[in-house]
Amino acid sequence: MKTKLSIVTFLILALVITSCAGGAEVVSEEIIPGADRTEVYLPMLEGKAVALTVNNTSVVGEATLLDTLVSMGVNVVRIFAPEHGFRGGNNYDTVDVKTGVPVSNLYNSGTYKPLPEHLEGVDVMIFDMQDVGVRFYTYLSTLHYVMEACAENDIELVVMDRPNPNDYYVDGPILDTNFRSFVGMHPIPILHGLTLGEYAGMINGEGWLKDGIQCKLTVVEVANYEHGKEYILPIPPSPNLNTQQSILLYPSLCLFEGTVISQGRGTMFPFQVLGNPLLAEHYEFSFTPVSIEGMSTRPPHMDVECFGLDLREYDVSVFAETGRLNLGWLLEFYNVYPNKEEFFREGRFDRLAGGDMLRKQIIDGLSEEQIRESWEPALSQYKETRQKYLIY
Repeated sequence: MKTKLSIVTFLILALVITSCAGGAEVVSEEIIPGADRTEVYLPMLEGKAVALTVNNTSVVGEATLLDTLVSMGVNVVRIFAPEHGFRGGNNYDTVDVKTGVPVSNLYNSGTYKPLPEHLEGVDVMIFDMQDVGVRFYTYLSTLHYVMEACAENDIELVVMDRPNPNDYYVDGPILDTNFRSFVGMHPIPILHGLTLGEYAGMINGEGWLKDGIQCKLTVVEVANYEHGKEYILPIPPSPNLNTQQSILLYPSLCLFEGTVISQGRGTMFPFQVLGNPLLAEHYEFSFTPVSIEGMSTRPPHMDVECFGLDLREYDVSVFAETGRLNLGWLLEFYNVYPNKEEFFREGRFDRLAGGDMLRKQIIDGLSEEQIRESWEPALSQYKETRQKYLIY
């Protein structure tokens, strides 16, 4: 008996010492997205007519949030579909074929906003999508318009929060609101460092909705999550962000969509390569974009060999270590491209960059450090504002 007691005591002590060493647990608790915490939000939905703003990432375990709620007896009366559609693959059906619930297409509606007639009788709107933490990812703008519609129609909004895979750092120029568009509506940097639940709080708190109206907001929080904690996305958030590598490269590569440089659309590794047909003398690596149904049917430089960089094995941990997105690639490609007056697609680039300053700085030959200096003090001021809205 003494021997057994000593062994048990030893194991308990070893566990306590291991778990407390350095003040951190060795085994990290599993991150649980808000949508999986049905015990938290099902009571909010009882007896109510519920609408959903969701896409293919809106899941509870292996099932979609819609299918889960319907199976639990929740009265789902309408679905609002963002860019890329509700069940993915750029499908914009007007009725969900599985459940018969009507679907309103927000992305191709012309207004991006739920119409009043589609909100009649709705008591609660649920917003649940996997964001990637970048200003020009359109789910932020969809959130804005859904919040505005809910505020105008006195509908409560419940955000099922999910982790931000790019929240290791906050970086980039602050958007000039003179360049506001669907790929950038608010005065925030490229990497905003917030979950969608936190971002919804910022939209309300900073008075960014039309006429400063407020949305009645509830956030179902992510369990066991804190900023900077690694989160591998279980489902690609959109067709051309199909790997974790592409998601972490996206903040640095999306600006190239406003240039003549391909980011690999039309390949099976989009946002992991860069290239152009005119750069054969500068780079050995090449790829040829083609039409791919459901991803890119008419990609830039389709069927033409492009020469450039292969970033599929790039060490993306550098972003967290430095706290910086990569501007060097943009400066490099501008410097080697032979027809500089054709490099920028001016309107598109300025909308993605959040203003015309970055484009002009690159043309004028400013260094990366000079460009970064121009982001201050606005970037530091944003970081202070961000602190007010942190949940995790």
